[in-house]
Amino acid sequence: MKIGIIADTHDHLPRTRAALERFRVAGVTHVLHAGDVCSPFVFLLFKEFKIPFTAVFGNNDGEWLFLIKVAHGLGEIKKGPLALELGPRKIALMHEPVFLDALADSGHFDLIVSGHTHDLDERRRADALIVNPGECCGYLRNRATAMICDLDTMAVTVAELA
Repeated sequence: MKIGIIADTHDHLPRTRAALERFRVAGVTHVLHAGDVCSPFVFLLFKEFKIPFTAVFGNNDGEWLFLIKVAHGLGEIKKGPLALELGPRKIALMHEPVFLDALADSGHFDLIVSGHTHDLDERRRADALIVNPGECCGYLRNRATAMICDLDTMAVTVAELA
């Protein structure tokens, strides 16, 4: 099972579309969004691509009620951190990267996903893979990225977005 991992879209529709297109081509069946969607119209793109998603609110997300409403029917957005299971894996999803090492050391999670820093990160600790897909928007680091993770092998591919 392949999942897409994205964060910090910050309303950048062309790069969000590019990420979703990469996910579609790669055969992604679910997307995790680690926060800072910002405006509800970003989720309209997710609906256009018909890829189910789970998202958490970030510190720049406004319109919480409308984000929830627009997500309904294909995905969900909730206050994180969230614990969820996709395929064979237990996943922690959050915006702010808090207690990452403690979560990894707990042995409860195979994959820990955060956003917020806009910094691309992939590392392993204990038996967990810890990732931050960087920023989809490309505003702070001048590099727009997302990730694709194969949950069977736990291999991660970084997708550079134009």
